[in-house]
Amino acid sequence: MSRYAEKTSVSVEKSRAEVERILHRYGCDDFAYRTNRKGATIAFSMCERMMRFDIKLPDPNDTDFTATPTGRDRSDAQAYKAWEQACRQRWRALALIIKAKLEAVESGITSFDIEFMAHTIVPGGKVFHEVALPQIAAAYETGKLPPLLGSGR
Repeated sequence: MSRYAEKTSVSVEKSRAEVERILHRYGCDDFAYRTNRKGATIAFSMCERMMRFDIKLPDPNDTDFTATPTGRDRSDAQAYKAWEQACRQRWRALALIIKAKLEAVESGITSFDIEFMAHTIVPGGKVFHEVALPQIAAAYETGKLPPLLGSGR
C-alpha cells in the first residue's frame, strides 16, 4: 500500500500555510510553528484549549534517502530531494488529519475534546499523550488504574 501524498509536489511551506488556514477557518485563536531538520511543531489554541502537534521528520542520513531501492548510492542532491519529498508527504498528512478531525467535529460526529485530546497541552507543558501513554502501559502491566492526569505535581 502506498503512503498518502507520497508523490506530492506541494511544498512544506504551502502545507503549513494550509494547516494555518484550516485552523483559522474552524475558529483557531492563535497559531505558531517551529521547524528544523529533525522535526516540526505546530501549536494553536481553540475551544479554550491549547494544542500541540509534533511531527518527527525523517533522518536525512537514512539509507532510504542516501541509496536507491537497488542499493546504489545517491548523490547529495538526489538524497536531499528524496528527503524533501518525505517531508512534504508528512506535512500533507498532517493537513489531512487536522482537516478531517475538524470536519468531524463540525459535522457533529464527535467532539473537539475527543478528537484533540492526545494533543492537548496539560499543566507542565506536555501534551496529554506524553502523560497518558506511560500510565496506560503501566496499567496493563500492573492491572491497576493510574491517578487521573498524573500526580498533579
